[in-house]
Formats: sequence, C-alpha cells, structure tokens
Amino acid sequence: MSTPKKLRSRYDPASENFTKEEFPFYWLAMAHGRYTQSMEKALKKLDLDIPRWRVLFILKENGESSISEISTHAIAKLSTVTKIVYRMKDDGLIDTSPSTEDGRVTQVRITAAGRAAIERIQDGTRDLFKRSFNGLTDAQIQRLNRLLETVFNNLEDN
Repeated sequence: MSTPKKLRSRYDPASENFTKEEFPFYWLAMAHGRYTQSMEKALKKLDLDIPRWRVLFILKENGESSISEISTHAIAKLSTVTKIVYRMKDDGLIDTSPSTEDGRVTQVRITAAGRAAIERIQDGTRDLFKRSFNGLTDAQIQRLNRLLETVFNNLEDN
C-alpha cells in the first residue's frame, strides 16, 4: 500500500517516483499549448493574433486601462505590451491618451473597430471554448478556476 507521502512524491520532479503524467504542470502546459495552437489558427482566419486578442479582451472587461495594467493581466513584459498597443493603435483597434492623473501613464481604450474585432473573435472562437470544456459542469469549471488561482498565488514572487 502506498503512503500519502509516496503518492504525493509522484508529483515532485525531484522524486524518484515522479512521472510526468502525474505532474500538474505537465497537463497545464499541454492544455495551454493545444489551446494556443487552436486559438492561433482561429485568430489567423480573422487577421488577428493572440497578443491583440488578450489586449482587446482585457479592455472589453476593464474599459480603459493603463499599459502597465494590461501588462499585469496579460502576464507580459511592459515593453512587449507597449509595442503591441501601438501596433493596435495603428490598426485602429484601440486609442491611447495620457492619464489625467499622471501624464507619464498611457491610458488605452477600445475603439469601434476594436469592438467589431471582439465580435468577430467571439464568433470565430465560440466552438473552441465550448469544445474546451465539453463534459465539465459549471461547478467543475469554477473549481478548476479556484485551484488554478491558488497555484498562481502560490507562485507569487515574495
């Protein structure tokens, strides 16, 4: 009979009992990789990409956001998000302006063209989202979100 410690060691890459299929990050990486490939394919048909999708959906939910807020939610470097934002501005998807509270901060907001792009994205990816969570109840999806949030918070830099 396996002890709880021995069972738990299967998840620990430093253990000799470790197996990749028991490692949660293996499945997170596999799911994320497959999801990313599917999203890239779907977005390419719409002449968009994942970075633009992230920015648009952050703005859809938050309204106006600073570039640094977008960077935080997208978990991307500030310099990378800044480049994406200005490319999207050139494409007419978003607009920028200095913050009224702090002129050093650039505020970003979605344009009518950006809202139209969101509608196209939602139409073009609806089946992917449904397929991703097929067979899971709302309660299971909520539980998954809470578990992933806990892991995320556990990994916060101190």
